[in-house]
Amino acid sequence: MEIESHSRIISGEKTTPEVTFENTLRPQSFDEFPGQESVKEKLKVFVEAARKREEPLDHTLLCGPPGLGKTTLSHIIAYHLQAPFVATSGPTLHKKGDLAAILTGLKPHSVLFIDEIHRLNKDVEEYLYSAMEDYFIDIITGEGLGAKSIRFPIAPFTLVGATTRAGLLKAPFRDRFGIIERLQFYGPSDLVQILSRSSHLLGVDLDGDGASELARRSRGTPRVANRLLKRVRDYAQVKGDGLIDGDMANYALNELKVDQMGLDDMDRRILNLIVEKFAGGPVGIDTLSAALSEESDTLEEVYEPYLIQEGLIQKTPRGRVITDRCRQHLGIESLKNT
Repeated sequence: MEIESHSRIISGEKTTPEVTFENTLRPQSFDEFPGQESVKEKLKVFVEAARKREEPLDHTLLCGPPGLGKTTLSHIIAYHLQAPFVATSGPTLHKKGDLAAILTGLKPHSVLFIDEIHRLNKDVEEYLYSAMEDYFIDIITGEGLGAKSIRFPIAPFTLVGATTRAGLLKAPFRDRFGIIERLQFYGPSDLVQILSRSSHLLGVDLDGDGASELARRSRGTPRVANRLLKRVRDYAQVKGDGLIDGDMANYALNELKVDQMGLDDMDRRILNLIVEKFAGGPVGIDTLSAALSEESDTLEEVYEPYLIQEGLIQKTPRGRVITDRCRQHLGIESLKNT
C-alpha cells in the first residue's frame, strides 16, 4: 500500500537516539506486527469497514503496560486508513487552547493519537467530549461581559488514546470510545519473531538460540526485547566475534544482571524489600514507593504488571504480598528464616 506521509508529532520532548532506534524498528502494517492476534484481527475488520463506508474509524482506546505496541498500532491504524497522523501526549496538553489548536488543524479523517491519555487534566478531557461526539468545540472570544462562546466545527477525526491505567479514565470519557482493546504480554515465539526482524534491520548476526534466550528474558515486552538486543549486540562486538548465539546472549544478559525470568535490579529490589523489611507483606504501594525512592506510578505501571503476571506478587486489599513462586525464585525456603 503506497500512501503519502502525513505524520506530525506535537510534543515538548526532543527526539532522542533511543526514540530514533525504536522508530527504526517500528512495524508499518498489520502484516509486519507479530503477536496480539485477537486485537490485530479485530482492528483489521474495524479499519476496513470504516474505509468502505468512507467514515472515520470509531474512537479507539488501547490499554496495557508500557512497551507492548500501543503507539505502533496507532501508526498502523493511520497507515491502513490512509489518513494523516498527529501525535501528542496527555501531559503536554496543559489547557483547552493547546487542544483547540490541534483539533482545528486536523484534516478530514485524521488520526489524533494521545499517549498517556489518563494524564489529561479535567478541563482538557471534558473539552474533548463535544469534539469526539459531534465534531465541534466551543471557543471563547473576548473577555469579561463581552465574552462570547462560538461553536467551531472541526473535521471528522479518529481519536486513538493509549493508557497504562485505564481505570483512571472517568466513565463518561471512557464511554465515548467505540473501540476499547487491551494488549497482553507477548509469548516467547512472538518475541523471537520481533527479535529476528529487528536484528535483520540492524544488521545484527543473531541465531535461533540467541533469539530464544533474549526472548525468554524480555519480560514479554517488545520494547524490552529490542533494548536488550541493542545492549547484547555491544557485548557480541566487543567480547566476541559479533554473533549473538545462546552462549553470548546468556553471558551478556548475566553481565547486565537480567536473570532467567527477565528480572532486573529494580525488580529484585522490590521483591527483596517486601521479604526483608515487611516479612513478605502485605505492604502498601505508597510505603514501597517511599522505601525505594521511586514514584508509585512507576511501580504500578512499569514493574508490577510483569511481577503479577509471573505470579511473583499478589495485590490484596491490604497491600502487596509475595508468593511461594517468588520465594522459590529468590531461594527463600521460609519467610520466618529471613
